[in-house]
Amino acid sequence: MQIKTIVLALAGAAVAACGSSNHHHDRDEDLNFKPNYLGDISSKTYDGVSDDLLTAGLGKTGLAGATPAYADSNNPTVAELRRNAIHANYRAVLDISANSGYGTLYGPNVDAKGVAGTGEGKIAGTEYLAYTDNNVTLMVQVPAGFDVKNPCIVTGTSSGSRGIYGAIGSAGEWGLKNNCAVAYADKGSGTGLYTFEDDSVNLQNGLRATRAAAGKNAIFAPALTDAEPAAFASAYPGRVAFKHAHSQQNPEKDWGKFTLQAVEFAFYVLNEKYGALARDNTRHVIALDPKNTITIASSISNGAGAALLAAEQDSRGLISGVAATEPQIQPKTASGYTVRQGAAAVTGQGKALFDYSTFAALYQPCIAATAAAPGRCTALVSRGLLSGADLTAQQNDAKARLKAYGWLPDSDVLQAAHAGTNILVAVTYAYAYGKFSVTDKICGFTFAQTDATGVPLVFTAAQKASSFATQNGIIGSVVYEDSVGGAKAYNFGVSPVSGIVDQSLDGFLCLRSLATGVDAVTGMALTGTLAAQSARIKAGVTEVAASGNLHGKPAIIVQGRSDTLIPVNFASRAYLGLNASVEGSGSKLRYIEVTNANHFDSFTNALPANIVPLHVYLFRALDAMLANLRSSAALPPSQVVRTVTRADNTTAITVANVPAFATTPTSANAITVSATTITVPD
Repeated sequence: MQIKTIVLALAGAAVAACGSSNHHHDRDEDLNFKPNYLGDISSKTYDGVSDDLLTAGLGKTGLAGATPAYADSNNPTVAELRRNAIHANYRAVLDISANSGYGTLYGPNVDAKGVAGTGEGKIAGTEYLAYTDNNVTLMVQVPAGFDVKNPCIVTGTSSGSRGIYGAIGSAGEWGLKNNCAVAYADKGSGTGLYTFEDDSVNLQNGLRATRAAAGKNAIFAPALTDAEPAAFASAYPGRVAFKHAHSQQNPEKDWGKFTLQAVEFAFYVLNEKYGALARDNTRHVIALDPKNTITIASSISNGAGAALLAAEQDSRGLISGVAATEPQIQPKTASGYTVRQGAAAVTGQGKALFDYSTFAALYQPCIAATAAAPGRCTALVSRGLLSGADLTAQQNDAKARLKAYGWLPDSDVLQAAHAGTNILVAVTYAYAYGKFSVTDKICGFTFAQTDATGVPLVFTAAQKASSFATQNGIIGSVVYEDSVGGAKAYNFGVSPVSGIVDQSLDGFLCLRSLATGVDAVTGMALTGTLAAQSARIKAGVTEVAASGNLHGKPAIIVQGRSDTLIPVNFASRAYLGLNASVEGSGSKLRYIEVTNANHFDSFTNALPANIVPLHVYLFRALDAMLANLRSSAALPPSQVVRTVTRADNTTAITVANVPAFATTPTSANAITVSATTITVPD
């Protein structure tokens, strides 16, 4: 798209965001003003050799290598923390093991056309950082190859609870390779380790400071009196607080807003960089706006959910289209549409995250149990929540209950591996949705790092110093304070009712009760404190619900059929149904379901042989969306993509394992939308 000689107004973006009091309109000059919710902006330019935007100077080889060392582990520099944060976050969402496709199908050395080169894939450019007025971190990366004549922006809202570099290896990498600016947001979660013993916090650049010294420059500081930290540390040594769980703001309700603010920040940065100097010789004229710039909302998991929410909430035309994978998206209703797989209606369509994560937190630990440690299964049987005469029968019953709740049979092989993840999700979101304080100890749960026996440990100076780089936003282990004999990591917890090591079942039954509003064992309505806590959580869940209305924007959602964390029936399939009920024939949403793909490509950097990388399909979806927006190429139809698994991990994944989207899928693979009925082939 050529930039017009007479520059167009940035309709509702950076200028409108500032309010009329800041907008001095001169008849033929629309001036660029910083959005009024942004604080100070810092920037740094990277040469693409010694350091860069994508790999922090590590390159393809360094990202695949060991964690880089600090010159002084107790005092890492800002540059070292950034480097290690990029190393950790890149590897957290991608499989970089041998035979995974890293370096051949994806990775820094694979160019925008998918061709693998021999280089390291470093990308020069400038990185801009700013806080919003409620301490959300925003970042814009502008690659040196940004094409002002064909301008594009891609959003990279962090996945999971990750910090500002959480989408560096997903939407970030694609955007940089395609010479787009990347607009990142930590979406109000992110790192932000708070330790009670020294009342200390992370600063935006990763360094540590006391809560008092940091002030508004802390990534996160809990609302505590001056006396509370020392008292809590004395009673509960080693316990920590972190932003996603303990900010008491339910950040998910604003994920769409934060993503839109990142786009506004990107427009501001780009116009400062490329806009001509105005006649006042102090301001810049707006050169890039939504009418001449393509903006694709993207990312994975929670970041993908944020992209969809941003598109729903975009009243100013900032977003051109959406291309996202495995979104954690929660439809506002589970009714008014029907999802079918083959000839049968699916079970559990459109469930909320806190609902299904607390259900999984009951049964997945049983599936992961061993003959030497069958406690969770045994305790569930004793409470009347599981059947089976032996461990194998009990585990089969647990899998059957999960499938009856809405998981697909495709998830069976991965249920055990997800036990710990859903534990973290259930506890984190209980705090987040209910806007509880860290000192509330909901259902007896807190967070801390623990030793080999499950006893909480105080963070060392070096661990605190490097926390910005090492933490994924959910910090430490879940600790069960009410364990018989004293607080223990949940997996060592002895419930008061069972008296055995049942992985803190009493606590998780409590969380399940908060999700449903009734006692998880008796079915009786909650009363008193539990009823009040449940009402708070349910109010938080309502705040985050998606409308399903993308306002006719083109969108591609891709999800793996084997997704065990965010099952397709609860999220993507249901969202397609909700969208059909809201937008009808005006919808431009496409849904692509990939067999043998799951939620976590990384799996400690070694995908099981029966799983293929979904990451390949994120880039293909982004390629298809850019082609549609730039040259009106047809969007790929909704479809099931049939992938091919490997015999074992010694076999390399190639394009044969991950076939392309079909231009015209066969009837056996076509996903159809008929009125409000979604039909997905078996």
